[in-house]
Amino acid sequence: MPREGVFAKVVRGGIIKTGDDMTADVRYRAAIITVSDKGWRGEREDTSGPLLREIAEAAGYTVTHSVILPDEQELLEKEMRRICDEEVAELLLSTGGTGFSARDRTPEATLAVAERLAPGIAEAMRCKSMAITGRAMLNRGVSVIRNKTLIINLPGSPKAVKECLECIIGDLKHGLDILSGRGGECGLTT
Repeated sequence: MPREGVFAKVVRGGIIKTGDDMTADVRYRAAIITVSDKGWRGEREDTSGPLLREIAEAAGYTVTHSVILPDEQELLEKEMRRICDEEVAELLLSTGGTGFSARDRTPEATLAVAERLAPGIAEAMRCKSMAITGRAMLNRGVSVIRNKTLIINLPGSPKAVKECLECIIGDLKHGLDILSGRGGECGLTT
């Protein structure tokens, strides 16, 4: 089976001829990790993970993986590495574990697997949230890159998830285009 060239899914019959226009709808894959001891034990319904899925899918992402994990740094690191290293998704969104509780270790797990930082994303979310509540400064979430996957920590509350993800989701595709090699550099002009 060929590994290079243009591949297409046939959705209806027809013939492609030289000179025909072909457009590609690049849909990036997203994975979601909900970090919650109570959610993992089944003591609390996860509403933030499904909300992340809804917003991501509405923005054109295909959610390929979703999991609830306890606030255990080792488990988080292992799952993040697996998603990035096995190329499960180009975008990894986590929700929860970003506060001041002793069990909140999502930023530490994320930094442990990071190869490069992408701080502007977390800064933008905090800036947007600060206009709504001063408590946004208590969110320790980070954004990083591992291989060709962008990892973004979001808060655990559905309200904060919606506010934060909606303020960044529109611009993420450009960053993923560059990260994946599908797009040009930001500073280049013609």
